Amino acid sequence: MSQRSFRRVVAAALLLLFAAFGHAQDITKVPVSTFELSNGMTFLAVQRPELTTVSAGWVAHVGSANERPGITGISHFFEHMMFKGSHTVGTSNIEEDLRIIEEQEVVQEQIRAIYRERREAFRLGETDDPFDDESRPEALVELERRFDELTERQREIMVKDEFDKLYTQAGASGMNAFTSNDVTVYFITVPANKVELWFWMESERLLNPVFREFYSERDVVHEERRLRTESTPTGEFDELFEAMFWQSHPYSWPVVGWPSDLEVYSLSQAKEYYATYYAPGNLTAAIVGNFEMDEVKDLAERYFGRLKPSAEEPPDVVTLEMPQRAEKKMIASCDCQPSIEMRYHTVPHRHADSYALDVLSGVLNGRSGRLYKSLVIDQEIASDAGAGQDSRKWAGSFSLSAETKGDTTPEQLQLAFEEELRRIREEPIPERELQKVKNQITASSYRRLSSGFFLLLQLLVYDGMGDWQYINEWAENTLRVTADDVKRVANAYFEPTNRAVGLYYRKEGTEAVEMPTELEGLPPQVQQQVLQQIQQIGAAEDGAALKGMLEQIPSQRESAPPAFQKVFPLLEKALQDRIAELENKG
Repeated sequence: MSQRSFRRVVAAALLLLFAAFGHAQDITKVPVSTFELSNGMTFLAVQRPELTTVSAGWVAHVGSANERPGITGISHFFEHMMFKGSHTVGTSNIEEDLRIIEEQEVVQEQIRAIYRERREAFRLGETDDPFDDESRPEALVELERRFDELTERQREIMVKDEFDKLYTQAGASGMNAFTSNDVTVYFITVPANKVELWFWMESERLLNPVFREFYSERDVVHEERRLRTESTPTGEFDELFEAMFWQSHPYSWPVVGWPSDLEVYSLSQAKEYYATYYAPGNLTAAIVGNFEMDEVKDLAERYFGRLKPSAEEPPDVVTLEMPQRAEKKMIASCDCQPSIEMRYHTVPHRHADSYALDVLSGVLNGRSGRLYKSLVIDQEIASDAGAGQDSRKWAGSFSLSAETKGDTTPEQLQLAFEEELRRIREEPIPERELQKVKNQITASSYRRLSSGFFLLLQLLVYDGMGDWQYINEWAENTLRVTADDVKRVANAYFEPTNRAVGLYYRKEGTEAVEMPTELEGLPPQVQQQVLQQIQQIGAAEDGAALKGMLEQIPSQRESAPPAFQKVFPLLEKALQDRIAELENKG
């Protein structure tokens, strides 16, 4: 596992936590200044003169929902490619670099032609796997050898990780990115006196990107997919559940993409995708920290103003989710604690009902929520339980999840969930309980907004989801939610025919894994993400990479929300233990 892969996993975990604890805003408005360049690129700026740093980033309004079969995962793939540099960063000889890329593409076109034949053979039953390494024809082996020679020539003139090094040498920290179903976000924190460096670096990689190691980077994405999905106890089943839940919507495929698509991306497809979705009119930048507004406007025009506008608007996501007419169920056996997820179709981001659903998740979720009190404390049938509304840009869902305790079965947890939902629908919701949820919302929002970094992430994500002003509107809309609103949405969406149920059973011969106490109280999906990280660290063989990851922990901890702080000692210990094991081996 490379240091870059580890950073991506941590970024994904932070995003999950942000989603789980997010959506909460204090009634105080965030003072955001906005301006737009002549090429259509938008800027959001929040001045925090008490800081010594500037957190800055930009969002491309594109995610896996904008893809299509054949190029699934390409949005996430671009997240990787955007760190490869430009005409001036990442190479010692740009002319030779570009010539090699052209030669590589000629070879890759021949390779794609062979894979086209192999897929046809697979269709006719003449081979079991079109991508099987053992049965590659000699012509394919020879083309791959020629391609590897070109790759080595390119690496001789590459300046490896120069983009990262330039920032690090200037005192920057936390450089990373993440891709979701709806957005791709890039971010970093720089010293206040290095803000011009950010404007130059980010505009340069947008103006003159060079997709170096385009095809070898697919191997990195395959490895990331293996770590996140194929090597985790429930990863492949979670992916299957997602595909089952979404019947027609592009949310049905994974953000990382299907493996067969990763094998056949072409550079021309990538350039077309880039020209469509990385044009300035489809980008928004945000900057939070200690800066002068006039200077920021001048720098934005000087650097990002160089980007040329696109002649066409990116196409909308037009495929809507079909109404579900029957309950769906998935039954899986894995090396895991028996558990359940029960998920209902609901509404997208900023829909009028989303606020009541968020409040409902607050009633059910958390250590003081109904699910934990009922399933964990009173009935003692679950080791943990939670709920949450997932309002994505184009559609949404509401999930309830729990892990069994003792001899409890997933079916018993399902009955307990249904009983709690029945109580919500039919019985009065005490005003005191509702007010407690609203108090928790405003309290947590104050803590999150105190961090310039997490304020930056919220601005970028909300803008990518449709409107950054959600950050200033959510609180008022949420605090207006009544008990009747909560009951209304529960009755509207929580029907058996509108849900999918995933039942996970322990595979015969596997043993239970004890949940660390440090993870108690975190959402189940975050718990699993952290456990997967620890598992990946324990399997890593690159001691130098692990030491680099350990060095990154302080900056990651600094930018994490309070509820996530207790996780970092677990990660530190896992890294230290694995480093010690590798050193003892040596």
